[in-house]
Amino acid sequence: MEYSVCHAGGARGMVFRTTGRQEDETTSNRALWRFAEERQCLPSSCHRVVSSSLSVVGQTARSPPLAPWRERGTAVEKSVALAVPSALRSSRSIARTVLATTLFRKAVDSKAGYPVLLRRFQKLNFIHGLKTAMKKIERTAYLNRLNRLRGIPDIKVLTGVRRAGKSSLLSDWSSVLESKGTNVVYIDFTDLDNEPLKEYHALHRHVLEHTAAGRENAVMIDEVQECPQFERAINSLHSRGGYDIYLTGSNAFLLSGDLATLFTGRQIEIPVFPFSFAEYLRYFPDDDVQSALDSYLVRGGLAGSYVYDGDQDRAAYVREVFETILVRDLVQKYRLAEPTVLRHLAEYLMDTIANLTNPHRTSVQLAQNKIATNHVTAGAYLDYLRNAFLFYPAKRYDIHGKKYLATSEKYYVSDLGFRYAVLGRRNMDYGHAYENLVFLELLRRGYDVYVGKLHTREIDFVAVRGGEKRYVQVCDDLSGPETLQREVAPLLAIRDGYPKAVIARTRQKEYDCNGIRIIDLAGWLAAGD
Repeated sequence: MEYSVCHAGGARGMVFRTTGRQEDETTSNRALWRFAEERQCLPSSCHRVVSSSLSVVGQTARSPPLAPWRERGTAVEKSVALAVPSALRSSRSIARTVLATTLFRKAVDSKAGYPVLLRRFQKLNFIHGLKTAMKKIERTAYLNRLNRLRGIPDIKVLTGVRRAGKSSLLSDWSSVLESKGTNVVYIDFTDLDNEPLKEYHALHRHVLEHTAAGRENAVMIDEVQECPQFERAINSLHSRGGYDIYLTGSNAFLLSGDLATLFTGRQIEIPVFPFSFAEYLRYFPDDDVQSALDSYLVRGGLAGSYVYDGDQDRAAYVREVFETILVRDLVQKYRLAEPTVLRHLAEYLMDTIANLTNPHRTSVQLAQNKIATNHVTAGAYLDYLRNAFLFYPAKRYDIHGKKYLATSEKYYVSDLGFRYAVLGRRNMDYGHAYENLVFLELLRRGYDVYVGKLHTREIDFVAVRGGEKRYVQVCDDLSGPETLQREVAPLLAIRDGYPKAVIARTRQKEYDCNGIRIIDLAGWLAAGD
């Protein structure tokens, strides 16, 4: 099939030809990407005819010219929409989807505000060849929090593990603000068009040039760490006042400790997690929440993996994210001398989630597996894995003495999809997997979460949010009366009036046992906060 898009300024039609049989879409997909990369389809100068050397299949679909190249706003948006043949918009071909995406991304350069236009095109569903990939789930809880923080002087920083959805969330929030009349200066540093802005003076100048007088101005920068010394530009903008600033970062560069140094306490961190089970159900509606939970347990919440139909391909995607975190975010950034130790440590923590550990114990366990290290290296590498948001620690809290214990802590993986993609389904250990799910869900709901200790007993979680506190036990199976009594006993031993609950796979409605709420895990996760 051959498509052509005419360009402004009298340029001739830009012709793209894609080949390949209908059943061989992957080959066409790769060919189009290679062609787009090699020819830099529709660059901002765009004064020449680009044609592929690929053979022609099918017939040409001609399209009308675009509006004047430098014109902004609705006219450009409508013209670019017209420039895409209806056959292309309605096609479900992967190859044609890649082509459409390339046309849109290069049709309007950064000075004409293409990031805004691209998001509008996506919302209008002009690009939907990958049906699953284009499915949009509004992350209401995060948007509501951003709305509560709107306009406050602090710099808002979205943090979280790679592929958790920070960029998509920032894009959605930009659309919300634009609909309310806010002038949004949006910079995505993964886009090569913004390469010149990766110098903090240029970044600062760009924001000032695109500031709208007499209007609310928001600055949104995706992958801000790609600009060395970006904090100088951001601090300058913050000092000037009048900007609502939002930043995202994919790795450890934007942790709380770093933020306090970079912005001297003028920031607020917004943790972003992979899809919760409630969001997963909105993506994959299922009347049977129990079977859906079984699927979510293995698939996890990295929505980028949902476009793959096969378990093998999904796992390969998640493993690639895992490798990127280890290699790019940690080994390369910190110039780690022992990457093998880091990898085995990550796998060990995933294999023993919800177990108490510390650097000494970890180094001993690794040594038993022929991985030579010491407690100093193990402790440093534990910190790095936390910094990359691959694991979250839960400190111990002495309920009777009302103090925190520093001897050991538990580690929970940021998404169970990592565990099963990297380790496979050996040692499933559903009880600890469910504990991991509950821990993450409590974090999503805004709680600070600790492991409780009451004399010789352990309470899985002490969850604190403001003046609110609750105690939670997590269990796989409560079918036997002995198991129920074992799980309830530590909660009954706590002599205060805060709510107490056991969350388990009961597969039935909530009920009460001696004042302790017994809650079904799937129902509790599906309900959200």
